[in-house]
Amino acid sequence: MNDYNSAGEANKIAARNTVSDTLIKPYSTGTANDDSAEKADAGAGEYNDENVSETDGEVNKIRMELYDWLQCIVFAVICGIFIFMFFGRTIGVEGDSMLQTIHWNDRIIMSNLFYTPKYGDIVVFRSPSDVFGGTPLVKRVIAVGGQRININFDTGEVAVDGNIIYERYINEPTHTKLSFQGEVEVPEGYVFVMGDNRNSSMDSRDHRVGMVDTRYILGKVLFLLVPGSDNESPRDWSRFGFISDRSASSSARG
Repeated sequence: MNDYNSAGEANKIAARNTVSDTLIKPYSTGTANDDSAEKADAGAGEYNDENVSETDGEVNKIRMELYDWLQCIVFAVICGIFIFMFFGRTIGVEGDSMLQTIHWNDRIIMSNLFYTPKYGDIVVFRSPSDVFGGTPLVKRVIAVGGQRININFDTGEVAVDGNIIYERYINEPTHTKLSFQGEVEVPEGYVFVMGDNRNSSMDSRDHRVGMVDTRYILGKVLFLLVPGSDNESPRDWSRFGFISDRSASSSARG
């Protein structure tokens, strides 16, 4: 009886241990899974941090590039302002007296820095107040102080100091006399100017404009910045560039 009881007790103990082991194993397995999950989460966190760092780096790079471009633009604008303040300025043109060199609504750049008028220069000067109210005019210098000028209105030829000048810039020969009277000498400190569109220009041939005092010259036209346009014709950008490319030839013939 005692042996039987002992055997029964032993079986019960073994059964309890088996049940206990069965209950513990799932708990032990759960702990291992949690550890793995924590490691996975930690790894994912590190990966996310790396992604965030890379994204921040790209954003900072773009910001720096935009900042560099902004600096360049601001610098260019400031330089442009200083250039126009000290070296030249832009003006718009109204009228056709300078065809075919300068057209209606053209926008040009002029400068008076260290400037001395000479033959062939296109200049901007203040008009007499009793004619155009002091409005600036654009014309070409044909003769300077001390030179003599004469015009043959029959042939349309212009002579300076007895030499007929070759005017490849004019729109048509000079046939309109206005109030010009024979050969005249240009006084020192003055210039004789005419428009390239000779028969549609009020200039030094007209006594209302006359010889131009060099002190009234605002500057020499250097550059055609924006070609003019109207309802009939678009802007001709082939005209963009330095006016000197289309200026007068210094050659003359007797």
